[in-house]
Amino acid sequence: MSNNKGSLPPRSNGQPRTNRQQPRTAAATQAARPKAKSNKKKPKKRGPFARMMRLLLILLLVAVIAALGYAGYLYWKFDQGGFGVDQPVQAGQAASEKPLTMLLLGTDNRPKHPSNLTDVIMVAALNPKTKSATVVSLPRDTYVELSGYKKTKINAFYSRFKGKEKTSGILAEDEMKTMMGKYLGIEVNYATVLDFQGFRDIVDEFGGVDVNISQNMCYTDSVDGTNINLKQGPAQLDGDKALDYVRYRKSNCSPQTKPSDDFDRNKRQSEVLNSLISQMQSLGGVLKIGRVLDAVDDNLESDIENAQIKSMIATYWDISKADVEFVPVGGTWRSPYVYINDKELEAAKKSLQDRIAGVSASEASAASDSP
Repeated sequence: MSNNKGSLPPRSNGQPRTNRQQPRTAAATQAARPKAKSNKKKPKKRGPFARMMRLLLILLLVAVIAALGYAGYLYWKFDQGGFGVDQPVQAGQAASEKPLTMLLLGTDNRPKHPSNLTDVIMVAALNPKTKSATVVSLPRDTYVELSGYKKTKINAFYSRFKGKEKTSGILAEDEMKTMMGKYLGIEVNYATVLDFQGFRDIVDEFGGVDVNISQNMCYTDSVDGTNINLKQGPAQLDGDKALDYVRYRKSNCSPQTKPSDDFDRNKRQSEVLNSLISQMQSLGGVLKIGRVLDAVDDNLESDIENAQIKSMIATYWDISKADVEFVPVGGTWRSPYVYINDKELEAAKKSLQDRIAGVSASEASAASDSP
């Protein structure tokens, strides 16, 4: 007997066979549907200009943060003392609030040639409201005839006052402020004395100065190590060469170069100072101020309060060169003195008084040019 139950095929896994289509799953249904077009727009790629602007904004932000941090660093350095006088500034006397005047003296003091004779004599007046300044320079051999003082060269006074400090009880810097104030008809608030090495260090820390040398200059002195050898034309000078440039007076070389008088020296001093202003106002210069202060610490004397120095930097660091008037006073050389031209001296006094009174350098220049 056969065990087969008819001719039907066997059931599969015991499930009933059916011809009905099985329902699709949600995933299968979704996959089977035609894809709808998306309405979302693809993000546009930034163009090169947009990317550049974004980069510039980031760099600007970093620069601002760095500048603020550096300003804080400078303030900390001043608070540690060593650059000025560790005393408070009297109320209403800050550089940001009132005009200030300052005597700037450059001595020829060197390790091999100690001296307190002043090769550089300048008086500056600064006004915070007009953001302008005047710098008057006087020849080192200026003959001074002033009531209460010995008739002598102007560059000898500081050395004489230094020699009398112990007996007089008065600092030489204070005596110089009084004397120069009387000579120029103004009150001098502060005095700063810088020696040759300090000058070299400042120029070197700022990366040199750009000048236009008007003539060949050659002079040697084996006693103090002087070796001046400068060629006419545009040049960038380091500290040593810049000092040679402002000091040069005569030649002992073969062939000799043209001599230079005090008036030429004053013009070159103003040229170097002008170049240093440009260096200080650059971003690199601003970031070097701390190193400059460290470099000149042992070669600079000043009676400016630390807080006042901070106020001066904040007030005048961006002063325009067009608003800094350099006034070298001329005269007549009759050995061993320079006899100052009275009209030029009066013009210098007026320029200082104008800055103190709030007349800007550009306004004064426009007034003098008008008919």
